[in-house]
Amino acid sequence: MLGAGERAHPGLLAVAVTRTGAPPGHAKVMTMPNKTDITTEDGVCPAHVFRPAGTGPWPAVLFFMDGLGIRPALFEMAERLAAHGYYVLLPDLYYRSGPYAPMDAKRIFSEPELREALFQKFIGKFSQASAMRDTRAALAYLASQPDVAPGKIGATGYCMGGGLAIAAAGHFPDRFAAVAAYHPGSLATDAPDSPHLLAPKIQAKMYVGQASDDAHFPEAMKARLDAALTEAGVAHTIELYPARHGWVPSDTPVHDAAAAERHWETLFALLDGALRRP
Repeated sequence: MLGAGERAHPGLLAVAVTRTGAPPGHAKVMTMPNKTDITTEDGVCPAHVFRPAGTGPWPAVLFFMDGLGIRPALFEMAERLAAHGYYVLLPDLYYRSGPYAPMDAKRIFSEPELREALFQKFIGKFSQASAMRDTRAALAYLASQPDVAPGKIGATGYCMGGGLAIAAAGHFPDRFAAVAAYHPGSLATDAPDSPHLLAPKIQAKMYVGQASDDAHFPEAMKARLDAALTEAGVAHTIELYPARHGWVPSDTPVHDAAAAERHWETLFALLDGALRRP
């Protein structure tokens, strides 16, 4: 059953049906993700919905994309989350810059001119404040869906999305029970909107997966974040992975299969512990 405002997205069919399926013991996911449009304060944000097969309601997870935008590798990840029993919402936070084709992660990692173009068109026009406006609209959307279980939700984010997941937990503390951030960056800086400054407001349990080779999240920043969370009484874990920034999505040249599986173990443990009722 499609929720209010959702529509099947034929263009994603080939992406969805080529999966190997859910791991043994997990719920099956719908064959085709659904696309919906969410009205925000700034326009219309396209979003993709993934859900388990069968009848809900299911606990929800808000998926904050990485800096490379919406593409098949993120659909694979959202599908696996849904196969584990979660209603997953993946918004396209770059909608203000207009439509775009799926980005080639390997080329962006290796070609400086493409990285500069990415910054100029998308990242440079993006802000935490605009993302939090979008988060407000996404939360309202989830609250209106009959297939979403009542109560708090979870969030996971990657790269820039990791910081956004943590910021969301600070801006909307009554809505999040658990948040995860993998290979995030700039979590504890001198910027006035640095995520660590929101620690006193955060109620959610938090997990941060740090890349061992990541200039965006060095050890000094880790210590600063840990100190802020500890002082605020936030239940949290910061784990160091022997991997490079961007290791989780399967399309990046630094993808690490073993570390990505460890990411799934920790993410499911966090979400299941906070969102699954006995």
